[in-house]
Amino acid sequence: MRWTETWRIALEAVRTHRLRSLLTVLGIFIGIASVTLTVGLGQGAQQSVEARINSLGSNLLIVSPGSSTTGGVRGGLGSATTLTKADATALADPAVAPDIAKVAPVSTSSKVLTVGTTTWTTSVIGTTPDWVDVRARTLAQGRFFTQTELDSAANVMVLGASTAEELLTSPVVVGSTVTVNGTAFTVIGVLASNGSSGTTNEDDQALIPYTTAQQTLGTSAPGTVSSIYLEAVSSDRLSAAYQQAYNALLTRHDVTATTADFSISSQQSLVETATATTETLTILLGGIAAISLLVGGIGVMNIMLVSVTERIREIGLRKALGATPRVIRSQFLMEASTLSLAGGVLGLAVGYAGSLALPKLINQPVTMSVAASIAALGVSLAVGLIAGVYPATRAARLAPIDALRSE
Repeated sequence: MRWTETWRIALEAVRTHRLRSLLTVLGIFIGIASVTLTVGLGQGAQQSVEARINSLGSNLLIVSPGSSTTGGVRGGLGSATTLTKADATALADPAVAPDIAKVAPVSTSSKVLTVGTTTWTTSVIGTTPDWVDVRARTLAQGRFFTQTELDSAANVMVLGASTAEELLTSPVVVGSTVTVNGTAFTVIGVLASNGSSGTTNEDDQALIPYTTAQQTLGTSAPGTVSSIYLEAVSSDRLSAAYQQAYNALLTRHDVTATTADFSISSQQSLVETATATTETLTILLGGIAAISLLVGGIGVMNIMLVSVTERIREIGLRKALGATPRVIRSQFLMEASTLSLAGGVLGLAVGYAGSLALPKLINQPVTMSVAASIAALGVSLAVGLIAGVYPATRAARLAPIDALRSE
């Protein structure tokens, strides 16, 4: 018997038992849709995290101080004041670190900003004009402060988008006056929105010249900084810039690798950590969703066993008329694979529909890949074939005389 004839008979058997076939397809459909959406959510989350980390700055390295010890109790990393403005100046020297393009030291403290009767507590960051380039930020209004304003310790301020909204009702923010600790600052710019980064809201901050932060607000101990942002000349030279900064600080602080009082993190390390976390979650959730696919496969096997039992006389008659065990086995395998493939196609359709609808409901991107879709179809077909092997083999082994004698 030709394959086309076997396929036609299999389709006719599926069509004859519509309700049973529909319920079988539903099991595979739910499994494939669940796995597809879960993987899509995981990939979307991974890309979202990578994009958010990359938005911190181009080719970014972050130098943080080490831990402090107070009363015999050690603080966490970043609690000490081991980094200085002189460290930042040294790292900006091409002779010391030729693969570092720009350096932006920052001194951060929490301050209350006042405009009229409105107050808002936010992070006030004292830094240099290179900060806006190192952090790859743009301005929605006005400009960033200049080197001249840094040298003269000018009372100028650049606000984050959220901070500007909280303090000022007017859409035109530039030129407004903000008071901090009794000192008036003129707003010269507003940063474009950049969203959140981890636990930090990148839009809720106020930036002033480092010299102003030191002399007027006293945001940190004289000459110290909270951290230092470094921009490598290119992504290819990020590793080299890391080594140059690390070795330079070891020498300046007269410490060794085991006693280092600072740490340096890179974009790549942050991306790798975040990616590993999201991949683990994706595998975990995908495994849970795959259970429904397993249940669907068991459903296919159950339905095919029932089908064999109901069609014993048909099988005996076909074998008596000359159908070989291979033909009988092929027919039942085709029935099982047809049901599973139909469920896989419907599951993919729902998965792609969900990838368009879910981001609007949960504010989370869903990324569907062609490779994953093809793999899902392959899995659904494999589930049908595997689930159909035993029922098909059982049908093929029936003796014609016993089958015809069955009631």
